[in-house]
Amino acid sequence: MIAKPEREQIIALINREVVPAIGCTEPIAVALCVAKATETLGRRPEKIHALLSANILKNAMGVGIPGTGMIGLPIAIALGALTGKSEYQLEVLKDITPEAVEEGKKMIDAQTICIGLKEGISEKLYIEVCCEAGNEKATAIIAGGHTTFIYVAKNDEVLLDKQTSSDAAEETDGPELSLHKVYEFATTAPLEEIRFILETRRLNKNAAERSFEGNYGHQLGKLLRSSKSEEELMGSNTFTHILSYTSAACDARMAGAMIPVMSNSGSGNQGITATLPVVVYAEENHKTEEELIRALTLSHLTVIYIKQSLGRLSALCGCVVAATGSSCGITYLMGGDYGQITYAVKNMIANLTGMICDGAKPSCALKVTSGVSTAVLSAILAMEHKCVSSVEGIIDDDVDRSIRNLTRIGTQGMNETDRLVLDIMTHKQCD
Repeated sequence: MIAKPEREQIIALINREVVPAIGCTEPIAVALCVAKATETLGRRPEKIHALLSANILKNAMGVGIPGTGMIGLPIAIALGALTGKSEYQLEVLKDITPEAVEEGKKMIDAQTICIGLKEGISEKLYIEVCCEAGNEKATAIIAGGHTTFIYVAKNDEVLLDKQTSSDAAEETDGPELSLHKVYEFATTAPLEEIRFILETRRLNKNAAERSFEGNYGHQLGKLLRSSKSEEELMGSNTFTHILSYTSAACDARMAGAMIPVMSNSGSGNQGITATLPVVVYAEENHKTEEELIRALTLSHLTVIYIKQSLGRLSALCGCVVAATGSSCGITYLMGGDYGQITYAVKNMIANLTGMICDGAKPSCALKVTSGVSTAVLSAILAMEHKCVSSVEGIIDDDVDRSIRNLTRIGTQGMNETDRLVLDIMTHKQCD
């Protein structure tokens, strides 16, 4: 068993990375930054200037903003100023009202809000907001993490300045992880220390079930759950239930439903994908609560571990990482040992590497479903001791090196892809 001081570090890491969120985390993080700048200003801003990294722009262009029926950054920024509370973190917009939405539309029409690309930075997650009223102004900057403020100032008074680190990167102090350490922690930590992970089941399963009752996004989850789909093609079984629950929660979130989900590493979709396949498999196969707790911990911590080297935002779709976590959790629930879990990870990397992120939007439910279906397939293969070998593609005999190969492609090899995707998206908007 891992020693208690290191277990406490890992638990603190999970609690930092697995948190509730309402709405897509990129526009919500922008709203959070606006809320902080507005609070610092001390009055309603007359002008709001937002300078954002390309990846923030990409992930905020096509996604619904909770409680508004609207898409994109302007309404998120307006509501961050009107009703946002920075103490709510990624639930910053939970107090919005229909009246506030109408007032936000007026702010947009009055051209109060200016949004631009921050030039000359390599940090993929960067949000700089300046709010002005009269002769006063307040500035807030988030970088490295969706809730990580590195600079706050009012007029010439600097209230917070953590910009000394390279590219304003998020602090990375914490336990040094490997896949084996992730597995060891998840399978040996005292149950009372990790029971809190069950909150991911409550929030994310509730999001899926509420989505079944509505008509969100492309309604993929609802379609997969329909009697027509089950009878004519897919059948009603654990596999289709995993797909329907996971995609339904994503449908609701991407459409802007005012429904909280439990995120992972700054992404609600990653939290959903790391949670619901594991939950559905455990429940339908009558696994014990302890088995579910340990499988969820394994899934979520695997995602956190991979994201440590991939970064918060990248050209690589986050569902690849999150589905890899859920594949580990499902393999564990199937009775797999550590060796079989490494097989599942390698099978995932061999299959899904290269899936691009082209922003947050309703069709993310399709990518999530692709990732989750591959997660189940990879687990089944792993249980039969079937694994993509080191003579094939980017897979290495060592599972941690295989993971590094995946994240190197996401962080280095796909940078030009990222630029091209953003160029296509932004020019399409102008056509």
